[in-house]
Amino acid sequence: MRKVKITILRTTFIEDLAKEYSVEGFGPCSMMKEGQVFYTEFAKPEGFCDEAWKAIYQYVFALAHGGGNDGFYNGCWIKTPGVAICSCNDGLRPVIMKLEALEDN
Repeated sequence: MRKVKITILRTTFIEDLAKEYSVEGFGPCSMMKEGQVFYTEFAKPEGFCDEAWKAIYQYVFALAHGGGNDGFYNGCWIKTPGVAICSCNDGLRPVIMKLEALEDN
């Protein structure tokens, strides 16, 4: 099984939607920071957001087990083999992540 490196590429905040739908004082994600790196094989890394994990664990599982070598969906989504670009499921402040399969141990 391969290790998977998860890098937080970007934290976003969709201000117009948050203004309309969120509670007072709502802001960008406070758990994940741009540049953070996590490593895993199949379990949620310590300190990783539960909701973000729910959104990406299928890709982590696939990469850890050798999937994605065709660039995901035969190269029509991600051109680089062993890489996935995913986001958490927060519609007001999604966090964008890069998942990379590392060499076999």
